[in-house]
This record gives sequence, C-alpha cells and structure tokens, in this order.
Amino acid sequence: MKIILFANTEWYLFNFRLSLAKSLQAQGHEVLLISPPGEYGARLQALGFRWEALPMDRKSLNPLQELRLLIHLCRLYRREQPTLAHHFTIKCVVYGSIAALVARVPARINAVAGMGYVFTNQALKARLLRPVVRGLMRLVLNGRGARLILQNKDDMAAFAQAGLARPELTRLVMGSGVDLARFTPRAQPAQIGHAAQPTRVLLAARLLWDKGIAEYAQAARLLKAKGLPVRFLLAGSPDPGNPAAISQATLDSWQSEGLIDLLGQVSNMATLFASVDIVVLPSYREGLPKSLIEAAACALPLVTTDVPGCREVVTHEVDGLMVPVKDANALANAIERLHLNPVWASQLGLAARQKAIAEFDERIVIEKTLAVYEELLEASR
Repeated sequence: MKIILFANTEWYLFNFRLSLAKSLQAQGHEVLLISPPGEYGARLQALGFRWEALPMDRKSLNPLQELRLLIHLCRLYRREQPTLAHHFTIKCVVYGSIAALVARVPARINAVAGMGYVFTNQALKARLLRPVVRGLMRLVLNGRGARLILQNKDDMAAFAQAGLARPELTRLVMGSGVDLARFTPRAQPAQIGHAAQPTRVLLAARLLWDKGIAEYAQAARLLKAKGLPVRFLLAGSPDPGNPAAISQATLDSWQSEGLIDLLGQVSNMATLFASVDIVVLPSYREGLPKSLIEAAACALPLVTTDVPGCREVVTHEVDGLMVPVKDANALANAIERLHLNPVWASQLGLAARQKAIAEFDERIVIEKTLAVYEELLEASR
C-alpha cells in the first residue's frame, strides 16, 4: 500500500510517528510524510523517507491562503492516490479528510490528541472558530471509509457528547508509545534530597500557556522563597504557530529572576531524563503526554494535573502525584513532598516504569494502530 502520514509539523512526525513510519516501511508499504516545512524534514529524508513540505501556515485565517492549501492537498492526494491517509491534529484532520474525499482515497484515519485550542481556549478567536470547526469535523469524522483515533477515555466521551463522531467509528489508542529500550532507568538512582546537589525538576513540553508553565514558574518562586535546594529546568522552544505560545520575553524574565533554567529544544530526551530527579507536567489538558510516559519509562517520579490525558498516565500516590489544574501552591507542595521523601519518590518512579511497560510500549501502540488500518481497509472493500 501507499500510506500518507500528514501532521502540522515535521517535528511531530519525527518525534511522535517515526516508529510507526518505520514499521509500515518494514512491512513493504510506501510511506509519504507531509507537513509544513522545517528542519526535521531533512532528517526524515536522511532516514530514507519521502517527505514533502506543504505551503501551510498553522495560524492562518486568510480564506484565500487556506483555499490555496486545500487545493494543493487535493492535487497531492490525486497525484499520489494513497490507499490510506492518516491525519494528525485537528487542522490536518479537516483539510486532509476533505482532500481524501475529493481524491476518493479508500481509507482515512483521523487522530486527534485532545480537543485542541479551538475547543479549550476561551479567547474570542477560538470561540468564533468553534462552530465552524465543529461542523467541519462532523462532516469529515464520519461516513464510510473513516475512523477516528483518540488517546484517552475522557476525549472519547467528549467527542461523543458533542456529536462530533459516531462512537462505532471511534477507536482508543493510547498515544504514540515509548521506546522502552531507549528510555530506561539510569544506573544510579535519583539524588533527591542529596546534600551535595539540588533536586533537579524538569518540565519538557511545547512552551504554551496551556502546559501550565506559568504555574511551574510560580511553584519555583514559592519553593525558592522557602530556601529549598531545588532547581527548575524547562525544556522546549516557543511555538509561534500556536496562539497559546509563551513569548520569549516572558521566558527570559523568568530565567533572569532565577526561577527556571531554559534548556531550549533538546534532541536527546533520554539523556536529559537521566540527569534529572523529578518530572512535572501541570498541563490544562492532554491527549496522552509523551514526555510523561517517557519519564515514566525512565522510572522517574511524576507530578501532573488531574485532567484528561494526564490521569491516564498517573494514579495519585501509586505511580506519581496529581494536583489540581492551575494550582501553583499544590504543585509546589507536591514537588516538596518528593524532595523531602526520596525513598518514596523512588518507589513511585519504579511503579511508573512498570505501568509504562504494561500500557505504553510503542510496540503495543503500533500493533493497535495497524489493527485499525486493517479493520478500516476490510470495511472499505
């Protein structure tokens, strides 16, 4: 078969769907990866994949520009004539599905990680776009030749309740999985509470307000005021294509205040996880957070919020700690608990590793994804 994988960044394809692409290629399928242009496109090509850049601006609301993109996609799908197209994130799902319908692609898989900016943000632009996007999603997520993949049970319920997708066409697949051979516990246990060096706390995410980064900075402020030897690290880079992006000026101000250390975009996350003691993600909502499952695979104690996606990864006081969303005080208290109880923190990390093995192994995720492919192609024949 020829299969198209379409995402809104080439970074996403490289970091989240490379294993799926490799598995498809190993089975003899032809894989075409498409996304807006970016530096990871060359890295995908260096690995032997076809990658094609699209004239796509993620923030654009210009009708003519969006029409040109849609026409470009329709021509691409007609030219390539894939057997199956797999779309990731809401804009790619809508545009890719329209192109697939126009080109009469037999099977389309639509993967959505959470409700997205349009449905979760209360900004005026998001509220104005909501009814338009809702109508388009109802059109493209249903019908013969379509399946919707969601990453957690909360989103399954939310999509059904909103009437966006018929439950019989929706499947649950837990994220993109984690490579358990690459993300492993480090040889020496974490040095939480060690007198010779501070406890190193890490938040690794796209630098968006919705990831709870403001609460992370405030938690750092609270613990530093107590004089605790805790160092707060932030890995990631600003995402100008997302309306919820944090400005570089704000990030620099937090670093100047001594609250956080900015690491920028980190290419080797396994090495970074091996150098820290606690991993935090105080997100407002997730599909299934890859940074948390990678940290879990490394047997690191986790702190996250009690929201969809995050609660799929952490069970409170079993394999991590959960705090209320947008609550910097609770976040600071949870980090302090782990700092003051290193043995217990280590036990939580080991339990997180066991859960990662049982539920988040990328081989399990790929197998379930390919099963959806087979089911849909069988139904389309």
